Amino acid sequence: MALTLDDLDLADNPDLAGEQLEWTDEWEWNAIEQELDRSLTGALMVQEGVKLYGRPITLTSNGGAWFTLAKVRELEAMASVLLKVMLLTLPTGAQHYVTWNRAAGPVVQARPLYRTVAPEPDWLHELTLRLITVAPPPDPTPEP
Repeated sequence: MALTLDDLDLADNPDLAGEQLEWTDEWEWNAIEQELDRSLTGALMVQEGVKLYGRPITLTSNGGAWFTLAKVRELEAMASVLLKVMLLTLPTGAQHYVTWNRAAGPVVQARPLYRTVAPEPDWLHELTLRLITVAPPPDPTPEP
C-alpha cells in the first residue's frame, strides 16, 4: 500500500508501517456549507452551497506508524516552501491535492519514541502531518 506526498514515499519501510498513518479528521468534514438568516419579516432564509476545497487532512501515527528522523527532516524541508501544492496519495488509492494547513498548528509534528539527546538519522518518531485540500495546480503553458 502506497502513501506518498508528492514524490516522498511515507511507507517506504514496511517494518515501520508508514502506510498506517490515520486520517483523524476524515469524518469531521461537511461538503455542503449552510447559512441561516432571518428576513425582515421573520422568515427563515437558508442558503447552501458545495465546498470545492478546504477539507482538512490530519494524518497521525496514533501508535501505529513510525518514521525515521531522516524522514521527518525531509518533511520539514517540504514544509519550508511557501504555498507548495502537493499530490497526496492515500493507501486506499484516493488522491488529493493539498498544501500545509498552517492555521491548524505545527504542520510537521514529530515525537521521538524514546528520548535521547543526540538522535541518529534512523531514530524513530511518531508523526502528525496537517494538510488541507486545495485546487490542483494549473497545467503548464505549452511552449509555442
